[in-house]
Amino acid sequence: MEEITYRLAESERDRSVAIKGEFSSDTVFEVFDSGDGFTIRSTRLDPPVHKVFPDDEPEDDEASAGERRFVALDGDRVCGYVDTEYEPWNRRLVIADIEVAGPYQGRGIGRTLMSHAIDWARACGAGHVWLEVTNINAPAIRAYQRMGFTFCGLDTSLYSGTESEGETALFMSRLLD
Repeated sequence: MEEITYRLAESERDRSVAIKGEFSSDTVFEVFDSGDGFTIRSTRLDPPVHKVFPDDEPEDDEASAGERRFVALDGDRVCGYVDTEYEPWNRRLVIADIEVAGPYQGRGIGRTLMSHAIDWARACGAGHVWLEVTNINAPAIRAYQRMGFTFCGLDTSLYSGTESEGETALFMSRLLD
């Protein structure tokens, strides 16, 4: 493996690369109705869960003015990317997707990609960065927390009727200074 380099996606090839999202976890963030709100609690799993995300994203090669993809490259091979979209009406940069190929996970690539996204958010004048993550993706949740993201909401029905039925969508945000 060469040194990993990072840049804005430049070519159609950069923008069309897809990395199959998957993770394993021995923890789930369970959501409980607490009467007047919700409580999120980390719970150990035995056995651990392994999830491969389905290919259900719409194909749309036309990027809008506020969309950016930053890529991580090992030589000329894309080994990770983060897709962002700036929403000027509420000064929010949305992390639409962030993926790092399996053999490259745990090397700080996701953190560096997120750093590029946050720099882009600041350049756009965003007040915060926002993302959605399934409650069973504890490795991602912990990584986002280490990057300064906090829980800001949830949706118990977002995944209804999908392969992720029964999971809860957790929303996280990071305020920018």
